[in-house]
Amino acid sequence: MDNEKLVYGEATNTKVETDYNADEIQVLEGLEAVRKRPGMYIGSTGPRGLHHLVYEIVDNSIDEALAGYCTKITVSILPGNIIKVEDNGRGIPVGINAKTGLPAVTVVFTVLHAGGKFGGGSYKVSGGLHGVGASVVNALSEWLEVKVCDGEYEYTQRFERGHECYKLKKGEKTSERGTTVLFKADSEIFQETDVYEYDILKTRLREQSFLNAGIHIELRDERDSENVIVNNFHYEGGIRSYVEHLNKRSNPIHPDVIYLAASNAEDTAAVEIAMQYTDSYRELMLSFANNINTVDGGTHVEGFKRSLTRVMNDYARKFNKLKENDENLSGEDIREGLCVVISVKVKEAEFEGQTKTKLGNTEVRGMVDKLVSDKLMTFLEENPGVAKTIFEKALASQRAREAARKARESVRRKSALESAKLPGKLADCQSKDTSITEIYIVEGDSAGGSAKGGRDRRYQAILPLWGKMLNVEKARADKVYGNDKLMPVITALGCGIGDQFDITKLRYNKVIIMADADVDGQHIRTLLLTFFFRYMRPLIEEGHIYIAQPPLYRITHKKEHKYAYSDMERDQILAEIEGKSDIQRYKGLGEMDSEQLWETTMNPETRIMLRVELHDAVEADETFSILMGDSVEPRREFIEQNAKYVQNLDI
Repeated sequence: MDNEKLVYGEATNTKVETDYNADEIQVLEGLEAVRKRPGMYIGSTGPRGLHHLVYEIVDNSIDEALAGYCTKITVSILPGNIIKVEDNGRGIPVGINAKTGLPAVTVVFTVLHAGGKFGGGSYKVSGGLHGVGASVVNALSEWLEVKVCDGEYEYTQRFERGHECYKLKKGEKTSERGTTVLFKADSEIFQETDVYEYDILKTRLREQSFLNAGIHIELRDERDSENVIVNNFHYEGGIRSYVEHLNKRSNPIHPDVIYLAASNAEDTAAVEIAMQYTDSYRELMLSFANNINTVDGGTHVEGFKRSLTRVMNDYARKFNKLKENDENLSGEDIREGLCVVISVKVKEAEFEGQTKTKLGNTEVRGMVDKLVSDKLMTFLEENPGVAKTIFEKALASQRAREAARKARESVRRKSALESAKLPGKLADCQSKDTSITEIYIVEGDSAGGSAKGGRDRRYQAILPLWGKMLNVEKARADKVYGNDKLMPVITALGCGIGDQFDITKLRYNKVIIMADADVDGQHIRTLLLTFFFRYMRPLIEEGHIYIAQPPLYRITHKKEHKYAYSDMERDQILAEIEGKSDIQRYKGLGEMDSEQLWETTMNPETRIMLRVELHDAVEADETFSILMGDSVEPRREFIEQNAKYVQNLDI
């Protein structure tokens, strides 16, 4: 093998020629705590934890693919929400593990921190939850069955809630190799739901296919025998295909994805970077370490940002894109409109925290820095047209950033952001205890008046808005400052926006959007959510944003009033009533008086609200770009595909 292995343009897949046998399975600790504290191992016992069970079993198959022995993985959702994961890898070893006296496959499924990735020789790199995956899934399943084919015989074993039902059984002869795992999540653990969402699994498995070029992953939903759903994911282009997928509804400003790759001399670490600029004002950076999404970044992201900024400025100076007295472009300027995927694979990955969201390996920072320094400069010099387009966009961003700074300072001089001066239309609450305060952002002065009259002024504030506000998806930050529709929101919340955002200064615990159930109301909600997502995302991430749910109908019968929040609920109420009744269809919030609005929509004891949560930032980013961006065709496709899910909307 070459002492220096630096690849530009093609990824390399190297099979690990090492023994994979029973003694490679190392035992670290027992399994007792998993069922008592499942959240420590899978994050939660809600939908996220339920789907995490599937990821852990799939990760073991991915590890076989990384080692060069697995080319096909099939994941099936069977009737009864039973999961089946099949791969054509080598099959988990069935020989006796010397330390435990048990078959290695039994150890893998019954002992925490037992797996080939701890042996030091079986896997070059691996994902998984620190090797606890298979045993944790077993412990949290009502039952689990594993079948192993080692090229000679078929072996099977069944477990119930982590305990073996029988010893490993040796079955018929076979020339096939691979592992099949079936399991049913334990409803005693997953009390909220044990039903799998196909789209959630599809997103994750497609991502894994992008990150592992050439692997074939099939996802099947067989819960409805008359409507079996099948998706196949296979991307020879790897993360280049991933960037193309992410930008499919955007407008790239250069045609081809820039791809950089390198491995170290010892072949214990590899880096891939794929990047492409679009005409968007947003940056989309996804980073992975051993196929795990490092949402909090780490050394690979630090190395990329630092080197990208340096290389771009060096190029600009070298070719007179920046003059001698010009200010350097900032990292934010250079990354505006950039879509980039960074994937590193390291033999001994070090993660910060149990959730593995930040990579800590210091040597990776240097690898990424060197790769970008060496290869991106070469690319720019060889592609001057692309370089010119990128720098023109970065220079426009720099001018807009300076304009935003001046606008922000102008606003501050007017004491709108950093003093006690609050918007004139704001009816503030009396309490200063931000753990209990709420602000209703209400559509229209009429509804605002009803809300002000019906609120509990001790802890509920009302901010009426009127007219259509700025679509921030089509505007840079300099257009936000001073905007007469958005500045009252910014001022009232008190925590700033963008790089000035400080959640500790938030004046209200709950920020509640209250708009009519018509097209205009939906538009206002979407504009506000776009603004919060782009400029105050932590408010969504930390669960501060809510959407009020006012009733659609008021049904009066014998001087008794009942409220219905859907057509179905209206019909149920009418079916229970004998004789005639009066039905009022609310066209807007302004039709309710203060007492009605309090009783139905603002009283914490009776109201219904939806909390806005962010489960998939990439999907959310794409959705906002589709709905609020410039491209019409993707928006039409989205509406056509999703219109059937919209209920109770007056058009």
